[in-house]
Amino acid sequence: MASSISLPASVPVRPGPLPSVRLLLRLEGLAGAAISLALYARFGYGWALFAGLWFVPDLALLAYLRNADLGARVYNALHSYVTPATLGLVGFLLHGNLAIAAALIWANHISIDRLFGYGLKHPESFGATHLGPVGNKEP
Repeated sequence: MASSISLPASVPVRPGPLPSVRLLLRLEGLAGAAISLALYARFGYGWALFAGLWFVPDLALLAYLRNADLGARVYNALHSYVTPATLGLVGFLLHGNLAIAAALIWANHISIDRLFGYGLKHPESFGATHLGPVGNKEP
């Protein structure tokens, strides 16, 4: 038997996480950025490669030219840690340094996005994210 739970009308629905949770999520972004950057530097990959690949995940924005739903799906696929983590694992298992370097750059990009409040997108608009409105502005 399926049932749905509904909130009473008096309970406000927040468009994003509480300010204390927002801060924690931004600190996670900072930690991810620092770790991915430190690993990239430690492995000695070239900085030209870093600069050349850093914005590649943002090519997902082109999918918004088709429609917001597709844009959100493609953006989320390229801005989830699952994809670069999988690439990094495959690179590690196959001794593929380029794959590891690309995964670290990708993870750094995602982490910096999270640090600045750019979260995974909801299909209704580019500005609606799992972190609240883009940039985490107060509602």
